[in-house]
Parts: sequence; C-alpha cells; structure tokens
Amino acid sequence: MRRLKSYFPIVQWASTYQRAQFSSDATAALIVTIMLIPQSMAYALLAGLPPHIGLYASILPLIGYMIFGTSNALAVGPVAVVSLMTAASVGTIAETGTAGYLAAAIMLALLSGGILLLMGLLRLGFLSDFLSHPVVSGFITASGILIAFSQMRHILGVEAGGYSLLEIINSLLTALPDTNWVAVGFGVPALGFLFWVRGSMKAALQRLGLSATMAGNLAKAGPLLAVFISVVCVHVLQLDQALPLVGAIPNQLPALAVPAFNLDLMQSLLLPALLISAIGFVESVSVARTLAARDNQYIDPNQELIGLGSANVLSSLSGGYPVTGGLARSVVNLDAGAVTPAAGGLTAIGIALATVFFTPYLYFLPKAILAATIIVAVLSLVDFSVLKSSWVYSKSDFAAAMLTILVTLFAGVELGVSTGAAASIALYLITTSQPHIAEIGLVPDTQHFRNVVRHKVITSPSILSLRVDENLFFANALHIEKHITSQLDGRPELRHVVLNCSSVSLIDSSALEVLEALNTQLMARAIQFHLVELKGPVEDRLRRQDFIEHLSGTLFLHQYQAVSTLDPKTYPPLSLSRSELVEAIDGSHI
Repeated sequence: MRRLKSYFPIVQWASTYQRAQFSSDATAALIVTIMLIPQSMAYALLAGLPPHIGLYASILPLIGYMIFGTSNALAVGPVAVVSLMTAASVGTIAETGTAGYLAAAIMLALLSGGILLLMGLLRLGFLSDFLSHPVVSGFITASGILIAFSQMRHILGVEAGGYSLLEIINSLLTALPDTNWVAVGFGVPALGFLFWVRGSMKAALQRLGLSATMAGNLAKAGPLLAVFISVVCVHVLQLDQALPLVGAIPNQLPALAVPAFNLDLMQSLLLPALLISAIGFVESVSVARTLAARDNQYIDPNQELIGLGSANVLSSLSGGYPVTGGLARSVVNLDAGAVTPAAGGLTAIGIALATVFFTPYLYFLPKAILAATIIVAVLSLVDFSVLKSSWVYSKSDFAAAMLTILVTLFAGVELGVSTGAAASIALYLITTSQPHIAEIGLVPDTQHFRNVVRHKVITSPSILSLRVDENLFFANALHIEKHITSQLDGRPELRHVVLNCSSVSLIDSSALEVLEALNTQLMARAIQFHLVELKGPVEDRLRRQDFIEHLSGTLFLHQYQAVSTLDPKTYPPLSLSRSELVEAIDGSHI
C-alpha cells in the first residue's frame, strides 16, 4: 500500500478528502477555468497551432497530474516558454497550419512525456539542480521578450515570422506598410485594458466597495471580459471580414488516439523534446516548491517527473502539445483556495464543458485579443534584476545569465537553452576545478583554525596545514597536487603536511591516485603526509584501497590533535572538556 501511494499520490489525499476541501477546490477551479480559456487558446496560437488545441491540452493533462503529481496548487497546461519552444522546434520540420505541423506537435508532447516518465522511474529528479537559477531566469527573460515581439504581428494584423529577435523585428518592419488598422484598433486598447486589469483593477474595485477577495476574483476574469467585449463588437459591427479572427472552433472533446509512429520524425524531435522536458521540469518544480513553501508541503522531484510525464503523454493522446506547470495560473489557483490536486481535475471538467458549449461563440474573436493576452502575460516573466544581483554577487553567474539571454534573443530558443545548460555545467566545473585552498593556523587562546591570510594565527615552521574547501575528484585533483607541492619550496624546516578534509565528502579514484603520488613525493623529501577530519564514508573507501596503511603520516581525528602531536612545543596539548572536544571535532568522522 505504501508503494502504491508513492506512485499514486491521489490514493493518499483522496482517502481523507472532505466536503469543505471540495468547496475550496471547486471555487479555485472556477476561477482558473475562466482564466485558462483565453490563455490556453492564446498559447496555442503562440505555438503555431489552432486555438482549440490549447483547450485540448488543458483537459486530460490536468487529470494526469491530479493522479500522479505531488503539488496541491500547481496548475498544469500550456505555458508561454514551452509554446515558444514548440513553435521553434516544429517550425523547422513542417509549415505552420499544415496537418504535418500538428502531427509533429502531438509527437513532441509524446516524446517529452516519455522522457519525463523515464527520468521519474530512474529517480533522476536531482537533475533539475544542474540548471543554475541565473541561467534559467535569463532564458525565461529572453523568451518573454521574444514572445512579446512575435505577437506584435497579430496586433498589427500582418504576416510576419522569425525565431530570433532580429528576424522578428526585420519581418515586422517589412510588413509594416500592410498594417491592418482595424486589428490595431482592437489590439492596442486590449493591451491597455489588460495592463490596467493586471495592475490597477483590483484596487479600483475595492475603492467601489467590493471586498479584496471579490475584487481579486473579478480582476482575474479581466482577460475573459476582453474576449467577450471584442467578440460582441466584431459580431455587431460585422467586422468579420476586416481583420484576422480565430474562426471556427470544433465544439467537441478531443478523440483519443495514439500518434502515428514516424521514426524520422521522432529522431528529428528527440533533442527538442529533451530540451522542452528539461526547461518544463525545472520551471514546474521551481513553481511547485515556491508555492509548497507557504503550506510546508513537500514536493518530490522524482514524482513530479512522473506527474508531468503522464500529463504530456495524455496531452499527446488527446491531440495536444507539450505542457508544464505555469507560475501565473498556479498562483491564481492557490490564492483562489485550492487545497488539493482535485482543483486541477475540476478545472479540466470546466475546460471540457467550455469546449463543448461555448467555443462556437468564439468564431468572431480577433487574434489581436489573444496576442494582447500573451504579451501582458509574458512581460511579467521579463526580469533583469537577476543580472544586477548576479553582477554584485558573482561575475561568473552574471556572465552565464547574460550569455543565455543574448544567445536566446539572437540565435533562437533551442540554442539559447542549450547554451544555458552548457553554461551551468561549465560554471560548476570551473568552480570545482579550482577550489579554494587555505593555509590555516591556530587562533590564539582557542582550538579553532583559520586562514593565515585573514586572521592572526599561530603557525609552526615544521607543519604546513592546508584546508581544501571542495570534494576531491578528477577535475581538481591535479590542481590540488600542484598547489600543495608549490607550497613546499622555501620551507627548509618543513616535516609535516596536514591536509584538513573537513569539507571533503568525496574522493574519487582519480583524486586517490593523485594523493598516492603526493604521498610518495613527500616521502622522498622526508616529509610526512597526514589527513585530518576525514569523514567516515570517505575513510572507508580509502581503507578498501589500502591507502591509509600506505600513508606516511597519521589519520587524526581533529586539527588540534594533529598539530599538538606533531609539534607540542608550538601547540601544547590541551585537556579538552567533553563539550570542547565536540566543538573541535565539528561533526567529522561520521
């Protein structure tokens, strides 16, 4: 039963589900449904797909996540960044608007779902940590700018395209003489209205006497109000021939079907599917963890992979495209009262009902209105503060974030996210390949050892005490050896090298070989090599290779024990109390 609950979280929360929870979830579902109808259609348009595909991608995926996901508030469905990546990936394979384009998008969802499911079953949730926050923020910021510019073609009512910023701007400038002023007449006021809705509508409604909750809920329905007004205006004024419209939308639920397997198509989409899976997972888990922190809820990254994987597989089977958890709708879901994943299932029912009964009325919806919805939504993703903060804190993080932004803007999203991932890994390797190595000495009247450069400390000419602030592995082993050997010259009285391993949790086989070679070099100079504060698991592995037995020096429990034993004149042995001993050992050798 316990194993069943681990793979099917619904079993755990559904067994204690109560009427009060249903009431809260239903309220949240109603509000999110109102928000999702125009948003899902808009994101489908961004992905180069018919608007109703966005609705299809907002039904079964929510059911899948409700069954397998672990977040109470995460709302799964089409999102801006994944929609842009879908357009960029599929656009190189098939022409927008063709059956082949839709088939490729559906296959992309299936591949993405399969990758996520496989990663979940292999317990690879930790891989989400390999994309640094500055890189992810930079990619999302650049994607938001690209999306906003790409939607200007619908605001202007012109034919334009491109997947990089320069391509989009050049295409827009070329098409500018063909501007459809009727579309502009709808799109520009819609932009102004939606910006007002996002920033000031709630406060305005509160000034009219409405409660904060009621005002907030009405503000969230602002995009739907824009849709309603624009549809009525087009219909009444008979402008259906004057500007681009959404057109006929099937008022039926998607038919379940397994995508036709095309090996060549799958090979072409495999890398984009991998990139979409990575970005979607990182974004989704980040949102889920942020929201879970409010309620002290635990988010299992491995189970989230399974939840998102099942959502994408179901999206594919129902004729949708890749989905993930979105920040805006998830925040709305939580603020509206969602207390269990059932809110997502109820939202799916709401979207299904809207698809069947209301889509015929959307025939007269201008594409400019959907474009305005997208622009207002994605501009909230644009955040250049990460550049300022990373510049102050870490120049390398700043460089990675800036590189990701520039590559995404001027070379496209696929190369941008690939560059970002490579930059994250490169940052890690650069940081760990040249770790901080400090010579340490005794702080007077204490048993604490600190960097000789930063503090006034007691040192001994016969002892070189070094602390390595990183794990020892293939990328930094030779650097550490070179640093230690460079410290030997000009120390004629040196008899002992003490390596403090308090920050070392791993010594791989390459680093072990280097330590063995270093031990041999020191023995040739009549210098003993000692290890201090070696953690238990690390010591166990070294003993299995007989390294400890071949060590020229001694394995000491803590730093003061080492130096007081090796040079009692400089460091007189102290009679430590139990509490002092615990403090000196500092949790090592466990």
